[in-house]
Amino acid sequence: MSRDMDLAHLDATETAALIGAGDVSAIEVVDAAIERVEALDPVVNALVVKQLDQARARAASTDGLPPGPYRGVPVAWKDLGLSIAGEPYYAGSRFLKDHDNRAAVTSYLAQRFLDAGVVSLGRTNVPEDGTVVTTEPMSFGPSRNPWNLEHSTGGSSGGSAAAVASGMVPVAHANDGGGSIRLPASQCGLVGLKPSRGRVSMGPAVGESWAGATIDGTLTRTVRDTAGFLDAIAGPMPGDPYVAPAPLRPYLQEVGAPVAPLRIGVATATDVTGPADRDCVDAVEAALATLEGMGHHIDTRARPPFDDPAFGSHYLTIVAAWVARDVEQWGEWAGEEVPVEALEPHNAMLRELSRAFSASAYVASVQWLEAFTRRVNEWWAGGWDLLVTPTVGETPPRLGEFAAQPDNPGAALMRCVPLIPFLSAFNVSGQPAISLPLHESTTGLPVGVQLVAAWGREDLLVRVASALEEALPWSGRIPPVFGLS
Repeated sequence: MSRDMDLAHLDATETAALIGAGDVSAIEVVDAAIERVEALDPVVNALVVKQLDQARARAASTDGLPPGPYRGVPVAWKDLGLSIAGEPYYAGSRFLKDHDNRAAVTSYLAQRFLDAGVVSLGRTNVPEDGTVVTTEPMSFGPSRNPWNLEHSTGGSSGGSAAAVASGMVPVAHANDGGGSIRLPASQCGLVGLKPSRGRVSMGPAVGESWAGATIDGTLTRTVRDTAGFLDAIAGPMPGDPYVAPAPLRPYLQEVGAPVAPLRIGVATATDVTGPADRDCVDAVEAALATLEGMGHHIDTRARPPFDDPAFGSHYLTIVAAWVARDVEQWGEWAGEEVPVEALEPHNAMLRELSRAFSASAYVASVQWLEAFTRRVNEWWAGGWDLLVTPTVGETPPRLGEFAAQPDNPGAALMRCVPLIPFLSAFNVSGQPAISLPLHESTTGLPVGVQLVAAWGREDLLVRVASALEEALPWSGRIPPVFGLS
C-alpha cells in the first residue's frame, strides 16, 4: 500500500498525531490529499471551489499553521454558512456564482477551524441555499455518492459528505437545518453529529438561521474525530442569542468512557409518513439488539411527540421566510435584485410563498414551534435518556429524482418529505442528534441509525456512539470510489 493510501485511510486524529510526531510533514499530507482531489473530484464532484495552491502555501509555512490539535490536517469547507473574508461564497447559487460573490467577513466558526491548525482544500457543493436534501444544484451539477455514483450524496452537506466518504479529506465542515449533517452521513456511510442549539456560534454576520433550527458541525469517519472537532469549534461568542451549557470535560474524553444503563425509546414510523423502509428499520433493530446487550433498557413503545402533523406547515413558513431574506441579501451583495429565472424553481416558490403571509403569521409559526419544542423536550425531562430512530426514511435515492418540474415547482420539496421524517423536528427542538453508519441496505448502500439526546447532552451521544463503534465497527467498509485505488 502506498503512502497516499495509508494517509487516505487515516482519520484526522491519527493524521495529526503523525504530523506532531514528525513521522510525516504537513506539506506531505496536504500534497497527498491534493493528489486525491485531482483524481477523485472529476468523479464525485465534491468541491466547487478548489484552493489547492493556497492549501500548499499554508501547509508549507511554519508560521501559517498555529499549533492547534489538528495542525496540518486537510479539510474542506461547506459553501454555506462558514465564510472567510475575501474568499468565494456561492451558497449553491447560479446568481452568486455569476457575480463571483466574495464573503465580507470571516465567521467565528472559520476562525476556530483555522486556530485548530487545519488546511482547507476548498469549498464543497451544496443545493442552492441548502433547501433540499440532495446536492444537485443547477449551478455546479450533482455530487455523486462514492458508494454508487448513480445515487445522491444527500444534502445539503452533500459535497462535504462526498469529499470525506471518498477519502479526499478525513473531515469536512457541515451544517444542519433540517437534517443536512445527519442525512448525508447516513447516505455516505459517515458519522454526523448535529450539536445542540447554541453549541457552535453562527456569528458575527447572524445570530441564528431558520429561527434557531440550524447549527454547524462536521462530517467524519470516526467518533473520535467528531468529538475532537466539536471541542475545537464549540463555544459561545459575544452576542450569541443562544448558549448551550458548557460540557463538564472535553468531548474527546467521552470517547471510550463507560456508559451507565440508559432508558431508551424508539421510533421507526411517524404519523405523517408511516413506517421507514425495511432496510432502515433493520438498521435500528440491529442497533437496539446491541444496546440491549450492553445492559440498556429498551422500550419500543416509548417516544416523544415529535411527529405532529401540523409541524410541516409551520416549519415551511420559517424556511420560506429565511430563504426570501437570503435571496434578498444576495441581491444586496450584487447590487441588483435576483431575477426569478436565476433561482431554482422550488426556491423561487418559497420566495413567493413568503410574500403571501404576514409578519404576524410568521410569529404565530415561531410560537407554535416554541410550544412544540417544549412538548418534545418534556419527554427527556421525564426520565428518558435517548431516542433511537432511522436517520432517514428510505435508502439513498437516485440522482435526478429531485429534478425541477416546470408545472410543479414544489416537487423537489415534496420529494424531501419521506427522507426526513426523523430529522427536522430535532432541529426545531434544539437537541443534539448523531447519525452512525451501522448498517448497509440489501443493495450495498449505507444506512444510518440516529441517536437523539436531551439538549446539551452531546457528551452522552459521544459515549454511546463510541461504544457502538467498538461493538459494530464500520472502519472496514470502504466505498468503491476511494483514495487512489
